[in-house]
Amino acid sequence: MAEKKYFNKPDSEGVIEEKLKSERFLVLHNDEVHTFDYVIEALIQVCELEPVQAEQCTYLVHFKGKCDVKKGDYPYLKPYRQALIDKGLEATID
Repeated sequence: MAEKKYFNKPDSEGVIEEKLKSERFLVLHNDEVHTFDYVIEALIQVCELEPVQAEQCTYLVHFKGKCDVKKGDYPYLKPYRQALIDKGLEATID
């Protein structure tokens, strides 16, 4: 009887774990609701950005629609994302 060969399927838990560990970006999206000052202050408080960095990010969000505001793995970025959402801002981890 011929021996069957099976392709190695990636372990779904391993794939998920690898995605959680890989480098990601916290992305702030434009909502056209909040003022520049509000967003700048939120970025300073939540993401610990310098005022100039926060202002630059706010302008990028306004003109480009989104901006990467922090880099790291998923567990590191998750509380920052939630804090921005709690302030009424739209943020994702990409």
